[in-house]
Amino acid sequence: MSRVNYSKVISSALYGVDALLVEVETDIANGLPSFTIVGLPDGAVKESKERIKSAIHNTGYTIPPKRITVNLAPAHIKKEGSAFDLPICIGLLTALGVIEIGNVDGVVILGELSLDGIIKPVKGALSAAMMATEMKLSSIIVPRGNGTEAAVVDGVKVFETGHLSEVVSLLRGELSLCPVKVGRTAPDSSLSAYDPDFNEVKGQEHAKRALEIAAAGGHNVMMIGPPGSGKTMLAMRLPAILPRMTLKEAIETTKIHSVAGILGPGTAMVTKRPFRSPHHTISDVGLVGGTQQPRPGEVSLAHNGVLFLDELPEFKRNALEALRQPLEDGYVTISRAQQTITFPSRFMLVSAMNPCQCGYYGDPNHQCICSVSSIVKYRSRISGPLLDRFDIQIDVPAVRFTDIIREGTQESSARILERVEKARLVQQERFRGMRIFSNTQMMSRHIKKFCRLDEASVTLLSTAIERLGLSARAYTRLLKVARTIADLDQESDIRPHHIAEAIQYRSLDRSPLGL
Repeated sequence: MSRVNYSKVISSALYGVDALLVEVETDIANGLPSFTIVGLPDGAVKESKERIKSAIHNTGYTIPPKRITVNLAPAHIKKEGSAFDLPICIGLLTALGVIEIGNVDGVVILGELSLDGIIKPVKGALSAAMMATEMKLSSIIVPRGNGTEAAVVDGVKVFETGHLSEVVSLLRGELSLCPVKVGRTAPDSSLSAYDPDFNEVKGQEHAKRALEIAAAGGHNVMMIGPPGSGKTMLAMRLPAILPRMTLKEAIETTKIHSVAGILGPGTAMVTKRPFRSPHHTISDVGLVGGTQQPRPGEVSLAHNGVLFLDELPEFKRNALEALRQPLEDGYVTISRAQQTITFPSRFMLVSAMNPCQCGYYGDPNHQCICSVSSIVKYRSRISGPLLDRFDIQIDVPAVRFTDIIREGTQESSARILERVEKARLVQQERFRGMRIFSNTQMMSRHIKKFCRLDEASVTLLSTAIERLGLSARAYTRLLKVARTIADLDQESDIRPHHIAEAIQYRSLDRSPLGL
């Protein structure tokens, strides 16, 4: 083999949910033996030289005792993670003459190496494949287990490999692999027999109706009720009545899950809407994302799905307040000294809480032991601005025994989903070309155009606002919910009974001091 002493291999670095092209330059020169990696590498990248040495040795090749310098360009972007193991290794073997320089042109390479040369899956393969397509590169080599997600992208050949020797043989032309193929049809998110179904919920017809409206319009929901009333049970079944994900939504969601490293091995796409339910001890960074090298938080992992916060008042106040911006904007912007990263976060917020500290205020079957002041203090853990962002606030009382033992089949998720999808089709036609996907995303100009009221509706709404003391934001939320109820009824105009029903879903506003 002839040594050329210099090579350049293409890889990628994650920047938020996107991938940036990184050139891995390798130079072999005479001098004291050393192996140096420059270009703002983190600890995992610096440690890669030990894995690379062992992998090359155990694959049957030899590294000469010379001065080896690896540069990861551009140098101003921090490189982190173990995905640079394989491109650095291939760059070194190319500089040694094991692989012809021309054979690595236009090929994106990423993967983590074991000491014996086995290649392990990495994060962000889908983002890397999308970057390769945008840069008009020919192919991408990824670890076995990442091929299906990368192959979702059109315009680039995806090769899946499991060992360093396999990659070397592929690049030398000694091995022929078929590119991984995955269909790009709309994801199948049909219900299975094992999915939670609304027909398992006894009673709670008022809450079921509210969740149907929430699913039809993409509205945020708060459920207030005593322990055991079924709040969590209802929330877990909400994804079953949300419309099927579009191909664009599925790719967006898969991209985030891939970057976060929670995409299952061999999974091509996330086909069902995410349902995230973090514990109330979560920090604001865990909820909205962050750390020194920003990572997506729960609000981004729930993108195009549901974020469920159980026991809402138990969450840290600063974590809850951090939700306000992503709820309004649909994205999270994390700023650091050297970079600013934006993560998508368009989700439905569903929360559950007890009416008081002991949980039994207003429950006819249990005695509440809380004082009025303690109840007010408990409720005040949730700020007014955050409460305003819940379009629907409903009471979920304890289930009556007669409902539990009642015979008969409850309405299934599939039946509810039919009505929800019909309402979404109405909204899809209404907002065509406006970059709006549901009623909850309407802005003032859209509300003015699509939520016109007759005289009777205006009178009813005016009376409700005066008596309940609603804010301007709560007023617009009422109109959005009323618009969704009308869509479920397949009516073009909002009627007084739609307004009246929407008012019933402002539980906290209808009680003095929130009691």
